[in-house]
Amino acid sequence: MKREVLPVSRNAAANEAETSPVRWHLDRIVAELRVSREETHSIRRDGEPRRAPSRDALEAILNGLTEALFPRHYGQSDLDGENIDYFVGNTLSIALDSLCDQVHRGALFVGDDLQPGFRREDAVELTRSFASQLPAVRGLLISDLRAAFVGDPAARNFPEILIGYPGMIAIIHHRLAHILHRQNARLIARLTAEIAHARTGIDIHPGATIGSGFFIDHGTGVVIGETAIIGDNVRIYQAVTLGARHFPTDDEGNVIKGDARHPIVEDDVVIYAGATILGRITIGHGSTIGGNVWLTKDVPPNSVVTQATARNTPAAP
Repeated sequence: MKREVLPVSRNAAANEAETSPVRWHLDRIVAELRVSREETHSIRRDGEPRRAPSRDALEAILNGLTEALFPRHYGQSDLDGENIDYFVGNTLSIALDSLCDQVHRGALFVGDDLQPGFRREDAVELTRSFASQLPAVRGLLISDLRAAFVGDPAARNFPEILIGYPGMIAIIHHRLAHILHRQNARLIARLTAEIAHARTGIDIHPGATIGSGFFIDHGTGVVIGETAIIGDNVRIYQAVTLGARHFPTDDEGNVIKGDARHPIVEDDVVIYAGATILGRITIGHGSTIGGNVWLTKDVPPNSVVTQATARNTPAAP
């Protein structure tokens, strides 16, 4: 008697293909990745593997620190004189405990026993130093808030700027990241800056030095490099770049790390949208840089630079 062969349904065939280990040739791919990871393209330091810092934890830390700095705007609106200090203290305690853990984890992940925070007690001391600077940071942020209110005719009140302006959010993050960068917790500082970049579209390297009363209007596409120095009461608009013109190298052709290669912007300067300022040049105090200007040479104090004047001026060698 001939047995009837039933056709296999398309769904059954698809399910079988999906569960088959041959479908993706995983054994071969995994083996090749192991060779790349361990031999041909290894970037891991020798020694015990370490956990990387947690971006999610850092985002929670930033939120907590911001709530502690501005508890009635980012924390709880119903806080009063009796309970606000308790809220700030508790919020800070949680954020700083977590920051200490992330600083320690970041130092271990880098793997250099000279890295600040490599020992647990060093991470505690670094975090304690960071915390001691928070009152001064809040004072700087209030100067930034006032600069935004004065500099933007569309701004109606401080709360609107504080919780709604991407430039204000970016500078809050930067001022916190800059402390960590100065203390050489550079991986944590850089991750903090990248969180701000993702949230606002504003890319400020944590190494950049920024004075008081700083205002970024609109902000999308702003880039400020590591060694940039910005004075007091500076205002910049969207798509401004304070970048490097070239990257100096040593005798063996390796890029020199940390070399001063970004602009110095003195006090009371305004830089309009789309301006690109490159190299270790100085923009003199009180100057105005017009929109879409490309600059690679020094600008004297109290200058007005437009596209026309920039085109007619020879570029720096």
